[in-house]
Amino acid sequence: MITNLILKLKEKTDLTYDQMNNIMIEILSGKTNDKENLDFLTYLTDKGETDNELLGMLDKMQEFALKIGLKNSGKIIDMCGTGGDNLQTFNVSTAASFVVTAAGGIVAKHGNRSSSGVCGSADIFEYFGYDLNLESEKIATILEKHNICFMFAQKFHPAMKYVSNARKQLAKRSAFNLLGPLSNPARVKNQMIGVFSLDFLERLPLILKRNGSENIMTVRSNDGMDEFSTSSTNRVCILRNGKVLMNSIDPEIVGLHKSSLKDIQIKTKKEAVNAFVNVLNDTANQAMIETTVLNAAGGLIVSNIVKSFEEGVELALKTIKDGKAIKLLERFVADTGDISKLKEITHG
Repeated sequence: MITNLILKLKEKTDLTYDQMNNIMIEILSGKTNDKENLDFLTYLTDKGETDNELLGMLDKMQEFALKIGLKNSGKIIDMCGTGGDNLQTFNVSTAASFVVTAAGGIVAKHGNRSSSGVCGSADIFEYFGYDLNLESEKIATILEKHNICFMFAQKFHPAMKYVSNARKQLAKRSAFNLLGPLSNPARVKNQMIGVFSLDFLERLPLILKRNGSENIMTVRSNDGMDEFSTSSTNRVCILRNGKVLMNSIDPEIVGLHKSSLKDIQIKTKKEAVNAFVNVLNDTANQAMIETTVLNAAGGLIVSNIVKSFEEGVELALKTIKDGKAIKLLERFVADTGDISKLKEITHG
């Protein structure tokens, strides 16, 4: 079956939702070979993915994923980006996730090792001794206790191993880069998602709306980051109450300072880890702290904790300056990892 459908893609013919479902069943069951997988990704990428095709892929990725049942009551969110901006910035979304949690949110973070940057969210958690292979029940307990957890994409999407070779051979972004952040194993209905292309800024909320999502915020900065930047204005699309609204966020208008990209860039994993901790400890440079704060403000809006970016920025800044963010990280690491690794940084 996949051969005929690959030919359709080669001819730049769009597939139906059901046809894409059938392809994904074969791929994720390991019934296809590397050449078929590569041809599929190549022709799909060259043609351009329709919303129906993306939704067909997403639904099967979630069906083949390991499941996790969460015990928390309240609005659970995720914050992540599609990656691939190649700007070598520190891990903003992970720092922002801890700020949102310390400010009263609940974050079931889903992520991976970095594909194009220096250090991904999985690398950060692993550095502090978090077991990336934790079982679902243990992760649910961690979230219940700390209101934040981490789900390692490779652990929860084992069937994706069948396309790993094809993705490496393709050597450019494919639909899977886009769908990764959408396929949270906890099936969260509320997300802030950074996108690598303005083309997907409005499309993703509409796709996720069809998939049952509630509050979705997509963002891309005008300087190329797949998250909020304080060095430029930011394009935002928000799905709320079934309606999609577009907006533009200027960091200076919401009470922050204009920065430069170089102020948040890092070169090594050690620098990335230090930046993450120092932001939460209020000892990083202004640009790193305020970039985290702006992204946390988005997460607080998605969480329904605040109603505006101005209010979110104020709460996020207060959460860092009051020490709530670093105290949360200390409790989390003490319970799930090696606190001595954290003290090495916070105590010099």
